[in-house]
Amino acid sequence: MVKGLYTAYTGMINEQRRLDTITNNLANATTTGYKKEGATAQSFDDTLALKIKDTSSGFLPKRLGDVNLGVDIGETYTDWSQGSFKITDKPADLAISGQGFFAIEFTDKQGNTSIRYSRDGEFTVDKDGYFRTADGDYLLNRDGAINSQMGEDSYVKVDPVQEYSVDGQGNVFQNGQIVARIGLVDFTNYDYLAKYGENMYIPVEGATLVESEASLEQGCLEAANVNVVDELVTMITIQRAYEAGQRMITTEDSTLEMAVNQVGKV
Repeated sequence: MVKGLYTAYTGMINEQRRLDTITNNLANATTTGYKKEGATAQSFDDTLALKIKDTSSGFLPKRLGDVNLGVDIGETYTDWSQGSFKITDKPADLAISGQGFFAIEFTDKQGNTSIRYSRDGEFTVDKDGYFRTADGDYLLNRDGAINSQMGEDSYVKVDPVQEYSVDGQGNVFQNGQIVARIGLVDFTNYDYLAKYGENMYIPVEGATLVESEASLEQGCLEAANVNVVDELVTMITIQRAYEAGQRMITTEDSTLEMAVNQVGKV
């Protein structure tokens, strides 16, 4: 009976964790370039239950069957599938078609500068002609992105008073000439990418950076790959599973009460 309480408890904890993941996905359903998350889980290995001190089998432990000890909470994973494109017709808006990331020179609140990677292509061109994110961080050009170099020479820059266009390879044209090339990079194994926050990713030890083979679409943004209806249906399923765990604990508690207060008096 006590094992039943533990089994129900681990199931409820796992459903709570799944609900937190779903909630985060729904909160970012309108975030440009967001990749939804999922949670994994598996049951513990079955354990053989034995009845000890049983004289009916020649003082040998009697097998009672297998007992499962509940759910083993797994890891959170990221779904890297492509999001749909939405047309904005803004020249600084860029969407990545395929696998790859923009390289961003990111400055944190403490003033520390480093390179972060993002699928969010909602940029603006400042008065000096630099492509920047909504938080003011600089977009790196091809050399800066591939070689992980920062600084003014690695920024994507155009003449802010003239029109420009961006082709699929990331070349930025003004007056019929290439004035910059936007850097797109990729990683050989996404298991070595961690979410940093602010819709950015950071490579961890073991990550291998390579040039991306993806293409760019100007005047578009990649929407989050979150299907709101699917997430809401999953949320209802989680709620029902959680309620089932609650009922199981209530039943187990009532059984324990009877065993202690009634059977114990016999």
